[in-house]
Amino acid sequence: MAKLKVYNVGPIREGLKTNDGFIDFAGITVFIGNQGSGKSTIAKLYSTLSWIEKALIRKDFTEDFLTKYNRFQKKYLAYQNIHNYLNAKSYIEYIGDAYKLIYKDGQLSVMKLKEKDYSFPKIMYVPAERNLVSSIERLDKIKNLPSPLYTFYDEYADSKSEFLDGIELPVLGLKVVFNKQGQAILVGNDYEINLVEASSGFHSLVPLVVVTQYLSKIVKNELSKSKKEFSREEEIKLRNTIIKLLNRDDMSEDVLRVALEQISSTYTYKSFINIVEEPEQNLFPESQRQILNYLFKFHNEHIMNRLVITTHSPYIINYLTLAIKAKSLFERTKVSEIKSKVSEIVPEESVIDSNKVSIYELNESTGKIIQLENYRGLPSDENYLNNHLEEFNSLFINLLELENNAD
Repeated sequence: MAKLKVYNVGPIREGLKTNDGFIDFAGITVFIGNQGSGKSTIAKLYSTLSWIEKALIRKDFTEDFLTKYNRFQKKYLAYQNIHNYLNAKSYIEYIGDAYKLIYKDGQLSVMKLKEKDYSFPKIMYVPAERNLVSSIERLDKIKNLPSPLYTFYDEYADSKSEFLDGIELPVLGLKVVFNKQGQAILVGNDYEINLVEASSGFHSLVPLVVVTQYLSKIVKNELSKSKKEFSREEEIKLRNTIIKLLNRDDMSEDVLRVALEQISSTYTYKSFINIVEEPEQNLFPESQRQILNYLFKFHNEHIMNRLVITTHSPYIINYLTLAIKAKSLFERTKVSEIKSKVSEIVPEESVIDSNKVSIYELNESTGKIIQLENYRGLPSDENYLNNHLEEFNSLFINLLELENNAD
């Protein structure tokens, strides 16, 4: 399980005061809060640091390379456009399965942890700007967009050949197919339209659905045989490494075999870290529930999968609560009729264990992070999002009282 401690980074000043300051990334981790409170900052840090850990294990670069010339800030945090969030008091500590990384006093230090099993993850950051992937052709030709958006676009473009026969969407019984020109076509019962002509909700929904399923297929090794599992950069690096080994004459056949097996294992993904900004983006509440269940389904495919969500929507927390409650009901009852009715609310493949969920609330005024408590395993309804729903009710009551005195 990875964990992350952060303070004095961008809007995050005091950070988390419980759990020795560490945010846990085990199972499903959700961040809620106002704009500018630091939700995406935490998600981007986790994405970057978990990728760095994987790169160090795979020997994409050395510890010395990473820590010199302020590359952590200027190269890797700059990729997520948060390099200017650091200041003289910034502190970041990441503890993964294989490495500990600490940024303090303007310097990054790296410590290799005791050897343990490491599940090589496929890591995807799904940016809030993903709707541009659907609405703009050849996004890769446009300059100065956020770097993670280009990476996401590449995965989306690669996925098209895998889903030529179409992919079912989790909403409204619709399907999306890709024509020979690579254009996404939205297919209903009695109509077909180009995705660029569809509503904004589909512009956000389709790329998220397609990339999530595509990367899950990579992890499960279910891609069609004609489809490459590696990026071109990874393929070149793997080929060059193998050639160097084969050209060595100081290795026995047995040692060479073990070395090749080890290299192969570092290019085999065993888990999926899916980091999603605002899954509710432009979606009706019922569609929010369906896309959330969809994400839960793929999260549940492997015990080492991780799902990270940032959200402004109170529905997301409420639908997460449904998935947790449904899990407990499936475990408690053996009555098939009850299980069938529960699955109509939350499909069994999408239910969630409460012990694998952490919800954090960020405050833009204080820079604090708090972990939400739970009640009998369910997320507390005393949270930032629900409090604003209560505020609406209170304001409406005030208007009713004023109405009574208006005449």
